[in-house]
Amino acid sequence: MSKSANNDIMVAISVPPFWHCGRTIRGNSIYTLIALAPAMLVAFAMWGIPAIRVVALSVFTAMACEFVCQKAMGQKPSQSDGTAAVLGVLFAFLLPAAAPWWLVVIGVGCAMCLGRMAFGGYGTNPVSAVLVGWALVFVSFPSYMDATSTILLTDLFDPLLRLKQFGPAAVADMSYVDLLLGLQLGGLGATQVGLLCLGGLFIIFRGVIRWEVPLCFLLGVAFTAACFQFADSTRYAGPLFHLCSGTTVLAAFFLATEDSCSPHRRLPMCLYGLTGGALVVIIRIFGIYTDGAPFAVMLINLLAPIFGLVVTRPFGWKKGDK
Repeated sequence: MSKSANNDIMVAISVPPFWHCGRTIRGNSIYTLIALAPAMLVAFAMWGIPAIRVVALSVFTAMACEFVCQKAMGQKPSQSDGTAAVLGVLFAFLLPAAAPWWLVVIGVGCAMCLGRMAFGGYGTNPVSAVLVGWALVFVSFPSYMDATSTILLTDLFDPLLRLKQFGPAAVADMSYVDLLLGLQLGGLGATQVGLLCLGGLFIIFRGVIRWEVPLCFLLGVAFTAACFQFADSTRYAGPLFHLCSGTTVLAAFFLATEDSCSPHRRLPMCLYGLTGGALVVIIRIFGIYTDGAPFAVMLINLLAPIFGLVVTRPFGWKKGDK
């Protein structure tokens, strides 16, 4: 405490040592990696050495780029908190198992350097860093990002591509059990829909994320798809198909819920999730790309500050107050 020239008392205020809830960034990263582990192991079993190579290279590149950027920026290295490893695994999940090494390095490098560190580091990026790197390589090297053209020796196919080219009749006889078990072409981990659902529920119960965003995201997908199917079932697929195909579940639980890119109050979180889910179906139907989930998440990331302005009642409001 000090006194100014006119004898006004100036008080220095610091943050009180409130009781900590026990959650840490490192703990959240560990729980997230545990949640992703089953889908990753099944992907390894399905695609073998190429999938292991993609994930390992992605994680190593993410940690190396973070270390170099932190050294250049004069920050203390923080690879032990696990956030770079989570970024590397999530980015690898969006790549086909046959992705070339240089594509992995470019994508992860851009995700870490441009998507995160350019804004100051973890927790400061306004858009998902994973999707910044993904969008760059997806638009720049579409043929290498297409699992249908890079993985040839397989009987699996991309259900969203088939829907886009031939309509809902071509996917009407698909087994949703197969889709849940990951028997579809796409990102090596993003297609493990059932295991990603279990992983998402795990991090909700551990308090890493809240339930509002993923639930409303999935409801937005289901409701929008149901509306289109009700309007014309011969042109549009049903809600269950959109929920079980592509990167919908990965986006709902692991991409749209990033702390720095999403609102933190209940009503804004619900609006954020519902908007993202609706955009997934709209982009898939009217856009030129087969899967709209990553683009939808990037759009609602940009809208998150607007959703955050939605306040239903002032802080400290009590029932009965006017």
